[in-house]
Amino acid sequence: MTRLAYDRYCDEIAHQVGQLRKLITSGADLAAIVPTCPDWSLEQLVRHTGGALRWAELLVRTRAEEKVEPRDVPGAGGPEARGDAAALDAWLAETGEAVVATLREAGPDAKVWAWSGINSSGFWARRMTHEITVHRADAALTVGQPYEVAPEVAADAVDEWLEIVRFMQRVMPDGPAGGLRGTGRGIHLHATDAAPGLDAEWVIELTEDGVDWRRGHEKTAVALRGPLTSVLLAFYRRLPLDSPEIEVLGDRELLEFWLERATFG
Repeated sequence: MTRLAYDRYCDEIAHQVGQLRKLITSGADLAAIVPTCPDWSLEQLVRHTGGALRWAELLVRTRAEEKVEPRDVPGAGGPEARGDAAALDAWLAETGEAVVATLREAGPDAKVWAWSGINSSGFWARRMTHEITVHRADAALTVGQPYEVAPEVAADAVDEWLEIVRFMQRVMPDGPAGGLRGTGRGIHLHATDAAPGLDAEWVIELTEDGVDWRRGHEKTAVALRGPLTSVLLAFYRRLPLDSPEIEVLGDRELLEFWLERATFG
């Protein structure tokens, strides 16, 4: 699939950092539990997201040839003060500026270790774009704010998630994603508000060899329909399937089976 331009990923990371900063400085309760990640408070979510960005920044800046543990990244845990929105905001601002500057300096083809086997700065630019895009949705849902994302970014996030699931099937065949196999049963994702020129429909097949997918419109066992942002959030398990923004047509159990097993591991 055609990915976004490298500079577009860099721009989007900067944009998403700015949007997340607005949320945490708007009087939000940093101790509020994130409904879509209930093990975290809003502050923990922000610290996790900023830590991931700092990890990627260090890997790209040092052209790491092997894994660096995230816990070993200087400053990745965030400011010492807890519950201090101003300190958290300043740390996140510094983090965003650093990772975007490092990615722009590196360009898309710098050789860098990555867990995916796609050992390039381009991988990290894309991965961090969608890391913060989805976690900003978590933050917005926590504070009850509306959430929007550019259509091309949302579509690319769906592509990347499908690629990750297929990767996890290869490297962890006995893991949850390994069970996403079958005799060709299919899932259709259908964005009802796709912009002209943006192919925002997907056909996902569960074959004996694993997940196979393509962009397109075909009848399958089950379809998930709705605005693109809502389809994205439902596909990432951020929006319940009974939400009014979306509809499920056909074999709902198959879609639920997918959502239960489509994970990083």
